[in-house]
Formats: sequence, structure tokens, C-alpha cells
Amino acid sequence: MRRLIVTSCSVLVVPESGPCRVEPDQDIVVEDGVIAWLGPAGSRPDAVGPDAAGAVTAGAEIVDGTGLVAVPGLVNAHTHGPMTLMRGAAEDVSVEDWFNERVWPMEVNLTPADVGLGAELACAEMLLSGVTTFADHYFHAERIADAVVRTGIRADIAPTYFSSRGRAALEESAEVAAALHGAGGGRVTASLGPHAPYTVDDADLVRIAELARELGLRVHIHAAEHLEQTESSLARRGITPVTVLERTGVLDAGALIAHGCGIVPDDLPTLAAHRDRTGVACCPKVYLKHALHPLTPVRSLLGTGVAVGAGTDGAAGHNTLDVWEAMRLVALTQKQAERDATWMTVSDTVRLATRGGARALGLGDRIGALEPGRAGDIVLVDLGGPHCRPVHDPVAALVYSARASDVRTVVVDGRVVVQGGRLLTVDLPELLAEIEARVPALLDTSHGRAVQHYDP
Repeated sequence: MRRLIVTSCSVLVVPESGPCRVEPDQDIVVEDGVIAWLGPAGSRPDAVGPDAAGAVTAGAEIVDGTGLVAVPGLVNAHTHGPMTLMRGAAEDVSVEDWFNERVWPMEVNLTPADVGLGAELACAEMLLSGVTTFADHYFHAERIADAVVRTGIRADIAPTYFSSRGRAALEESAEVAAALHGAGGGRVTASLGPHAPYTVDDADLVRIAELARELGLRVHIHAAEHLEQTESSLARRGITPVTVLERTGVLDAGALIAHGCGIVPDDLPTLAAHRDRTGVACCPKVYLKHALHPLTPVRSLLGTGVAVGAGTDGAAGHNTLDVWEAMRLVALTQKQAERDATWMTVSDTVRLATRGGARALGLGDRIGALEPGRAGDIVLVDLGGPHCRPVHDPVAALVYSARASDVRTVVVDGRVVVQGGRLLTVDLPELLAEIEARVPALLDTSHGRAVQHYDP
């Protein structure tokens, strides 16, 4: 049996609803990757008598959590990991130019090896900041899976598909997803990845929904990314993007919808009817940068029972893969959008980045909380820095004061992958040197081509 014990830490308790709280001086026991027990330090049932404590710790890896807060591993509900390679290369442009003049022309240059490098950098960045699970949507998904397995993180990976690539590519992407599902001892799950209703034909969406049901997978798709997309769909087709997903069977198969800023009130009953298998990822920093309005209607979605998670989108737009930053921006922008300072409480915000993200990815029964029976994905955070002190409310400190650099230890599936703020699974200097050598070729758009044309 593989056993890990985190001792004498405070534990963030994230219930399904209501206030979160922090319980002081707790132990957490993880056996074979699963939380077996947690409770007051020294009170384990098998730690009774002078010899029992020694027996339970014999052969176990001990992590001292004194002075630290154990939080469930954060979930990045939507990103494009390999786009770390384009970080900061598409700034101060409209959303149309971001796609057509910058990002999609740069993506022509990517090789499978480049995708692997970018994915490994993304995994490293996320682990160091306390993200233990992410939902990815990109090309060369097998290279992303390789990076996930090597670095020790957890991910749901969707191979990107455009209808312009043809039906054979659709079938191939489904085969790739099916082959990846369950890799890394179950740390890799997979979804099908049609890009969006405006880049994937209805017939292809129907086929993707069929394949998802046959394979027991879900669908990760961009939809209703902003209101202009919804208005365009209504003008051209007479229905919203969400209705497209319903009519093609995507919602029935189970869907993670990226962004959803263009979800309108008429869409809510449709989403509510599929709330047991539908989630939405809110990535507010990119909406602010691209001056998109409105924001993801988080309050309305949660009111219908649809899961909502916090995401970063890719680093080409968000610049970081920092979910602390993302969830803080969700809270702030939602308060502003709703004109209600009492909405999006600190507990609701934490839940979005943990349980909410887990549900949105279809992993709500496996991750998202520190409870017996769930995966041993644990992040130890130091709230002792001057930017956090004094700590009157530790939950508020986690939402509004904590930084990615406050993460000290990260455990995924019961294995320590970050210790003392140092990543144990990646040689970062070597990785960064390889990436820097590729940058000039990656950023060259003089060829005049693009992987797709953005015109929703």
C-alpha cells in the first residue's frame, strides 16, 4: 500500500452549498491515491496506544503541514495548455485580429514537439500554483497527455476538431480521445473537442455527439463565447448556439461549454434540462482584455443547477494559467455585473475553483473537495506572508489575498509533485532553454496562412 500523511495542517472544508470553513490542526491520510481519513491531528483510529502511531506511519511519506492550509487541488476548467508558447504575443488587438492576424497564423508553425514543450510548461506552471486538474482543448492531444503523465498533474484532454479538416479527421480525433482516456493511472480523461458551432458543421456535431455516447466520453466545446456570436447565430440561423448544441445532441451527450458569455435567458431552460451533464467554464480575464460584453451569466447558471468552473483560457490571451487570479476576477466581475456586493461570496468563489470545476469536467465524484473517498489532490498554502496578514477570515484570504507563490506543497493522486515551492517532476531550466530556441520560428507569420478563419 502506498500511504502519505499530511500532519498538523488546517483544512479548507468546501461543502456542496453554504459557507466554507477552515478546520485547524488536522491530519490527512491518503492511501493508494485516495483520501482514507482526515480529522483532528493525532486522533486517527489506528493511532491508539504507544506502538500504533508508529505502525500507521511505518513506510508512509510524511508531509508536515504545520502553519499551512490544505485546500483541494484547484481546477482550471478551460485552457489551451500549449499556448504558453504564445504568451504575450497577441496584445491590444480586437478579438477578430487576435485570431486572424496573430494566433491562428502562429499555430500554423506548431509541430507536435512544440505542442509537447508548451504543454509541459503549462503543466509546470499550473502545478507550481496549486492547480492539480485542468481541461485542455488543443491539437496533438497525445503530446499533451504525455506531458500530463510525466509531470504528475491530472487533466481532461479534448483533441481540437474543425470541420474544415474533413470527416476522416473527426473520426481520428475520436480515436485519439478514446486511446488517451484512462492513461496515467486514470489521471488522464478525455473528451471530444469540436471547436465551436461556427467552425463545426451541424452534421459533424451530430456525429460527435453519437461518438461521445458510444465511447462514454463528454464534449468540450466553445459556444456562445460572447453576445455578438449569439446575435450572429440568431440572424443567420434563427437559433442560438446553445440551441444548436441541443438539436445536434451535444448537450445530451454531456458538454463542457467554454465561456458562454452569450448565453441568453431563453437558453437557461435548455441548459437546466441537461444540468446533470452540462458545465460552463468562466474565464473573465480574457473577456476584460478583449472588451467583450456581457460576462458569463454565472448567477443565472448556478440558479438553474448548471455547474460553473473557473478557467484561464490559453496563456496567449490570459497570460498566466493562474486559477487564483481567475477565481478572484470571477468574484469581482460578477459583483460588478450584478451590481450586488453580497453576491459571489468568498465561499461561492472557492467552490467555483474546486467543486464547481470538478463538476463541470464530469469529475464531481472524484475531485474538488478534501473528503474520504476522493482523490488525494491536496495543496498546502502559506497565508503567513505580509500580503495576507492578519488573517481575520482564512477563506477570504484565500480568495482575495493569496498568490500562486504562496503554494508550498502539491500532492496529486497521493504523490508529492511540488515540495517547498519546488517542482519535482520537470527540469525547468532545460525545458525553458528548448522553448526559447523555438520562439523565433513560432512567431513568424510571414507565410500568410492560418489554421482557420474567425468569422462567427
